[in-house]
Amino acid sequence: MTDLDADLLLTAYDAQLRARPPEPVPEGVTVDRDGPLLRIQGLDRGGFLTYRDLGGLQGAELDELIVRQRDHFAALGQQVEWKLHGHDEPADLPERLRAAGFEPEEQETVVIGPVASLAATLPVLPEGVRLREVTARADLDRIGGFKSVIWGGDGGWLADGLARELAAGAMLDQPPLTIVVAESDEGELVSAAWVRYVPGTRFATLWGGSTLPQWRRRGIYRALVAYRARLAEARGFGLLQVDASDDSRPILQRLGFVTVTTTTPYVYTPKP
Repeated sequence: MTDLDADLLLTAYDAQLRARPPEPVPEGVTVDRDGPLLRIQGLDRGGFLTYRDLGGLQGAELDELIVRQRDHFAALGQQVEWKLHGHDEPADLPERLRAAGFEPEEQETVVIGPVASLAATLPVLPEGVRLREVTARADLDRIGGFKSVIWGGDGGWLADGLARELAAGAMLDQPPLTIVVAESDEGELVSAAWVRYVPGTRFATLWGGSTLPQWRRRGIYRALVAYRARLAEARGFGLLQVDASDDSRPILQRLGFVTVTTTTPYVYTPKP
């Protein structure tokens, strides 16, 4: 259990993690602003829109802002994600996004946990599985292929994006990204996860963690959380944040993570 205060965590999350560009900005990625929105292009499959708040925009002015983003990416022939949080205002924002052609995808839960207690947890792996930090392109391609197996579609964009992030941070004393894989003794990729260290904040953020079906419920996901918590602790970070799926949320809550809000991707895909 934990005594973390959800309201205080939400305030810190909004102030420290939202509307932040990647640091450093990877090659091929562009970042600009349109009013309260931070608009990021080239980071993965398309564009990404984020913000701390919408500055009180409502009605026609808000509709104009939304349509402007849709038209910007439609002209580029790219899909774009508007990251909507459960506590965002105004309350009718979801309806306005849908009216402009943005479609909601699966909702996730934003959870935050204390690094110290998570790092103190011993990563216990099933027999025949080990963890390894990776940077080589061959390993990134394996992760992209792994994502395709788990979720379907082409995972090549993920390998490309991780490679650009690693390259951008390669010259820094402390690169902002660490990628960890879980492998069987036979060399099978069982799971993959990564941690991003957000400079100037208390937060490191956890991503990935999907596991092959035959290896689930054997502690691999929990071991990856503990391992990355130790990495974050060594860098001096105090909090871990995750956009948790319905599968991972109960595990994280049992580990001491606190729910602070939800997040839903609203995605616009231009017609061919």
